[in-house]
Amino acid sequence: MFYNKAVMDAFERLRLLSHNADLDHDGPPPPACPQAPRVANLPIYFAARRGQRVPILKALLTSACERNCAYCPFRAGRDARRVTFRPAELAEATMALSRRGSIRGVLLSSGIAGGAQATQDRLLATAHLLRRQGFRDYLHLKLMPGAEKDQILEAMRLADRVSINLEAPSARLLRPLAPQKWFWRELLQPLRWAAEIRRTLDPQRYGRQRWPSLVTQFVVGAGRERDRDLLTLTEQLVRDLGLARVYFSPFRPISDTPLAQHPAESAARARRLYQAFFLLRDYGFRADELPWTPDGNLPPGDPKVVWAQTHLRPQPIEVNTAPREALLRIPGVGPRGAEAIMRARRAVRLRDAQQLRALGLPVDRMAPYILLDGRRPPQQLPLWAPS
Repeated sequence: MFYNKAVMDAFERLRLLSHNADLDHDGPPPPACPQAPRVANLPIYFAARRGQRVPILKALLTSACERNCAYCPFRAGRDARRVTFRPAELAEATMALSRRGSIRGVLLSSGIAGGAQATQDRLLATAHLLRRQGFRDYLHLKLMPGAEKDQILEAMRLADRVSINLEAPSARLLRPLAPQKWFWRELLQPLRWAAEIRRTLDPQRYGRQRWPSLVTQFVVGAGRERDRDLLTLTEQLVRDLGLARVYFSPFRPISDTPLAQHPAESAARARRLYQAFFLLRDYGFRADELPWTPDGNLPPGDPKVVWAQTHLRPQPIEVNTAPREALLRIPGVGPRGAEAIMRARRAVRLRDAQQLRALGLPVDRMAPYILLDGRRPPQQLPLWAPS
């Protein structure tokens, strides 16, 4: 397929953006998409969509920004080349990639230029053009800090997912990182409006079968936030606003920013936060139940295993009688595993480890924390004793 000069120019500007920053996440940091080798230098990434890994274009309308966030490569005070698209240009380039089969979705975001509401209008115009030109793939639309309620409703009419980055878990912790952002009024309020729309309005009245999902993102390690701060707010967001995902982006220092000398955050910390997030969302845990160190952070290791070592080793769970919520506390048992156990035990008494293996369950992980008909199953001893 041949591209016209305008589209090729748009691709070049997208490449410039891709080399300047890792844009907003739609999941844990993904590898570049190998399905489109001729456009491999574009910001195209894999993301999980309905059980599949699909290529997603991540695009900014502009890398110019009026705000001076301390961690951002596009902050107003940084000497950096800026790239700007008109909505029609970005829509045309996105459609070209879609028709070629190089992408199956797009994440549209932007720096703030000309005010938050005007920037949001340009994002909405881009999304409108895409939908009118027949773009039926996944569309993730960012909400600008301070977006108005009617703009949020319009975004939810067009997108499959909408999000706004909270960046920090409180106004106090946000202030040193983003002094021009207002935590409650500009960031949390748009999420609340989006949740209210999902809760009170019929999507079919607006041409939708269902409303888009809501997500947010935190920058982890740029400030003095504790894991407990992040996960306590995360619990509230999932419970009260119905957020589908919360993303934890490990801080990476950017040259010529106030945090250029600040150390990078480890991927291990982000991984523990994700593990804890799923415990809160899918496994019935509360934030105050998670294992906390005295300084308010998660200890090393899988939080579920750390919790089980304290609570289940001395009092293992009888898999033949435990309710679903108790089964979900066992390391190695997820929602599907819990359902498999409950189906099996209606037909037969579970007495040995082989029955669990036949259900596809990781018995070696489960063994220290369970009883089978009143007995602990045999455990695989480690090859080496800890020194």
